[in-house]
Amino acid sequence: MAKLEGIIKLQGTLDGMNFYSYNGKTVVRKAGGGFNGNAIKTSPNMQRVRENGSEFGHSSRVNRVFRNAILSLTFGTPFPNFHRYLMPLFTNLQKLDTTSVRGARKVSQGFATAEGKKMFCQFGYTPDCTFTKMLPFDATIEAETYRLELQFLPFHSMKAPKGATHISLQYGVLAIDFDRFETQLYQATPLVLPLTTDETHFDLVPEILPSVLPHHICILGVRYYQQQEDTLYLLNARESIGLRILGVV
Repeated sequence: MAKLEGIIKLQGTLDGMNFYSYNGKTVVRKAGGGFNGNAIKTSPNMQRVRENGSEFGHSSRVNRVFRNAILSLTFGTPFPNFHRYLMPLFTNLQKLDTTSVRGARKVSQGFATAEGKKMFCQFGYTPDCTFTKMLPFDATIEAETYRLELQFLPFHSMKAPKGATHISLQYGVLAIDFDRFETQLYQATPLVLPLTTDETHFDLVPEILPSVLPHHICILGVRYYQQQEDTLYLLNARESIGLRILGVV
């Protein structure tokens, strides 16, 4: 590949050479030799490309379904590349599927393993608002009712984003079928508390018990607010939005 110097700007194919723009500069290379649709679909040499494409498409769709399902827990999140950030999680879950042939491996099969559940729960969904540093707590989930019992240190003794005066705890149970791309999110009533509160123990229960979808994922969302006179304003800095998977019931 070569760069074309000078004031002449070309795009297209000329005398067997491709001219195109890349990062504001004209680049030239020999035409041909690239991929084409028919070869990708039919050539034996493209088998691995087809397998990778099929699996990437599956994990990408699961990613989109998951993100859309938890929108109410991440509302206003300033993560424009959240889909791309989550992709390694779902592709790595897919790789844990040892029962399907390559090209047909599924996120659901990887998630069903003990290693997959651990990977899913330990992933850092909001690295700028880590619970271990900003909001350490102990959590217990009652399997039958999905009641969440939280035990915090006093909020005023913990690190909070600049300007924050209140905290919101949002607990939800996501029922999801990774294969059928179906989801239902059941939420408890959010708790909004001043950071000066001395309360440290909270019980949160979803208003409706989760459905028969195969996987039930317990999620805690945290948002910070700033009070000005009698109004609470949502803070949208990265460190003001936290999301953690508490477990799979």
